Amino acid sequence: MATLPSEDLSALGLDIDAEEAKKELLSKYPTKVARKRAKQIVVNEVGPDSCVPEIASNVRTIPGIISQRGCTYAGCKGVVLGPTRDIVNITHGPIGCGFYSWLTRRNQTRPPGPEDHNFMTYCFSTDMQDEQIIFGGEKKLKQAVQEAYDLFKPKAIGIFSTCPVGLIGDDVHAVAREMKEKFGDCNVFGFSCEGYKGVSQSAGHHIANNGIFKHVVGLDDTVKEGKFKINMLGEYNIGGDAFEIERLFEECGLTLISTFSGNSSYDYFANSHTADLNLIMCHRSINYVAEMMETKFGIPWIKVNFIGAEATAKSLRKIAGYFDDPELTEKVEAVIIREMPAVEAEREKAKARCQGKTAMLFVGGSRAHHYQELFREIGMETIAAGYEFAHRDDYEGRRVLPGLKVDADSRNIEELHVEPDPNRFQPRLSEADLERLEKAGLKLSEYEGMMAEMDNGALVIDDISQFETERLIELYHPDIVCGGIKEKYIIQKSGVPMKQLHSYDYSGPYAGFQGAVNFYREIDRMVNSKVWKFLKAPWQEHPELAAKYAWE
Repeated sequence: MATLPSEDLSALGLDIDAEEAKKELLSKYPTKVARKRAKQIVVNEVGPDSCVPEIASNVRTIPGIISQRGCTYAGCKGVVLGPTRDIVNITHGPIGCGFYSWLTRRNQTRPPGPEDHNFMTYCFSTDMQDEQIIFGGEKKLKQAVQEAYDLFKPKAIGIFSTCPVGLIGDDVHAVAREMKEKFGDCNVFGFSCEGYKGVSQSAGHHIANNGIFKHVVGLDDTVKEGKFKINMLGEYNIGGDAFEIERLFEECGLTLISTFSGNSSYDYFANSHTADLNLIMCHRSINYVAEMMETKFGIPWIKVNFIGAEATAKSLRKIAGYFDDPELTEKVEAVIIREMPAVEAEREKAKARCQGKTAMLFVGGSRAHHYQELFREIGMETIAAGYEFAHRDDYEGRRVLPGLKVDADSRNIEELHVEPDPNRFQPRLSEADLERLEKAGLKLSEYEGMMAEMDNGALVIDDISQFETERLIELYHPDIVCGGIKEKYIIQKSGVPMKQLHSYDYSGPYAGFQGAVNFYREIDRMVNSKVWKFLKAPWQEHPELAAKYAWE
């Protein structure tokens, strides 16, 4: 949890404090821009009552500022639906959109057998040309859906709109309904996820959640064997993370019904409403599905974190506490006792070399929050962090939700009206169970947000710009910066190691106990490598490349 003000980051002896750094960042902006950005850059101050500062988020990026954000289509197709192996995901649009959202996040999957479908290695696109932009692309889309069906005979086909589709008005939903009726044995559904539709990829997550819930969840009522049935939401199996988490679940005796959507399949989604508990990893990308499943089917959800050894142990105990079964508790404790010695041995090695070093994390989803746990375990301090596409509840906790107003951009996204299913709604917990959980301090449907667990004096920055990233490096001289592919190379050219946490730079897994060991070794290697001190950017070696304006 967060430290008290007397234990803030001032002990690190940084050259500049957070308030000064904030002023420096804002000083380069025009007055109007600075006023807006000031609401998105806050100095974390958490008091004894866990109150955190208010931060502006989920607002439009200021024109002219180079943002790290992605588009709505990327959030829908690339993040949420992309890791599902047996849905043919067709991008309706130019080939570039389909190609650059194909396997870029290194989502891994394991089909049950060699004959089972795995379409993740394919890139499906209608390859929209000028002719379709002028005369419409629905005819070509139908041809593409028909061809995919004839070639692969999939259980489902998803159609994803890109920017030009939204501009010319192609109706992907009408095409989906027509083709679904024609095939009979293949579920076809569309997503109005034009890239420009929301302020960031977060809108795409919401649209994907709605689509999965409307068209897939609840189609298969088969009740699988298993005493403790769970769904894992917001885990995308980057670098094999989900494989490590699945291993732990199996050894603890937990039955995983479905993962949304790492190592996932269409059938798993269809059967997910039969679980007893939903676990949420990435709150932003998937909380909509959890809330709708709770309303319609009675499945409660809890927030978990399997990034970090201590966080993994805490989450497993949280699950055991929910089910309140001595046998499950015993198995969970046995797994933790078996796994922790190797973790602790590797952690002490890394801590001896990394203690006191500093990190910055500007990553989408939950990663800017969860990975602070791993850095903390090896004695490193997070001096600045932020999200690309968060909402205020991701920073400040869900307590702020009742006071939030729906803005114009959010109104572009359909809000599903969900009611309890008359036949399948079944509350998983009795009044006695709820009372027991409350006494045990186990909170359902609750997330305290990132800021509550950050140190006082740390900078929290929403939708950080490239200029701000470069300036913070100059001001703070961090030992490592974590981000995505778009900012990777400018950070490295500044002589600072950069850990890419969107796709792990061909490494991982980092989840669970074994993943923590992998991360300790990786960060130790990176922050203690001397190569960065010898690195010079091209403009440092050749000053003539650093052009100056005439008026300077």
